[in-house]
Amino acid sequence: MPTITVSKTRKGNAIFSSLQKAIHSMDQDETIPYTILIEPGTYLEKVELFRSNVHIIGENPDTCILRYHDSGLALHADGRKVGTFRSYTLLMDGNYNTLKNVTIENTAGFGRIVGQAIALYCDGDQILVENCKLLGHQDTLFTGPLPPAPMEPGGFTGPKEFAPRLVGKQLYRNCYIQGDIDFIFGSASVWFEDCHIHSLALPNDLYPQSDSIHPLIHGYITAASTPEGEDCGYIFHKCLLTGDAPEGSVYLGRPWRNYAKTRFLNCNLGPHIHPNGFHDWNKKEAQASVLYGEYKNLGPGSFISKRSTFVKQLSKKEYDGCLTFRSSFPL
Repeated sequence: MPTITVSKTRKGNAIFSSLQKAIHSMDQDETIPYTILIEPGTYLEKVELFRSNVHIIGENPDTCILRYHDSGLALHADGRKVGTFRSYTLLMDGNYNTLKNVTIENTAGFGRIVGQAIALYCDGDQILVENCKLLGHQDTLFTGPLPPAPMEPGGFTGPKEFAPRLVGKQLYRNCYIQGDIDFIFGSASVWFEDCHIHSLALPNDLYPQSDSIHPLIHGYITAASTPEGEDCGYIFHKCLLTGDAPEGSVYLGRPWRNYAKTRFLNCNLGPHIHPNGFHDWNKKEAQASVLYGEYKNLGPGSFISKRSTFVKQLSKKEYDGCLTFRSSFPL
């Protein structure tokens, strides 16, 4: 297996000081697996990987940082707005790819000011993201594919706009994922294992009428667009949910599309979680088609007495059924 080392100082065997240049150097034969080792440093670049069988491995997520600042409302070189799906810091598109021990960050800022700003755009099957930090605000992590069609013309402008909608499996293990609005979203089948999901508070000047008695909504963790007929969607297993947001101001999710599936199993939910659990995005018709489930969650945000009527408390049999999905994901 060929190995490429990326280093800011080009020390040792490093050939490249840029991750993108290292990617461009690889053989285009996707049956040849590559490993890219990233030495400590902050890499200020926008990176695109259109290839399978690539393993990007840093030394430590605290010292290996990939950072960029594109956002939806910024102006693209083509004269149009960047839009959501061109705002990524890292686009990883391919099958059997791995990302380990790296921080991927979009530093554009709050979505209510700059628009959506993706840190990691991940599309493909049998993807493993392990011990990584994914940092952003609105739309931090997009798990492709895109839904079949945008809700408005041009809404999917980007490199995968006209690509086939192939639903792959992605595993996120021992990752820290941070954001505020819909910061984990997309159509893939995704298993989140032992992850730390952190909800940021929005600044007071974005919510001038907020008060302690009736705090306004500060965020939604997920916005799944699970295709009709797909059984998995998003499953969070033994994850920790924390937040700077006020008590009861963050929903576990809302449906980007009407067949969204999202389950939280044996998770620890902080006090920032809204008592209703999930929101229907004002789509009453979606209440009958979504699958929002919980199983034996713990913590101050886990009390189910005020959960929305369309949120399901799963049985042991249904929980065991979820665990059967796990065997089909990367090890």
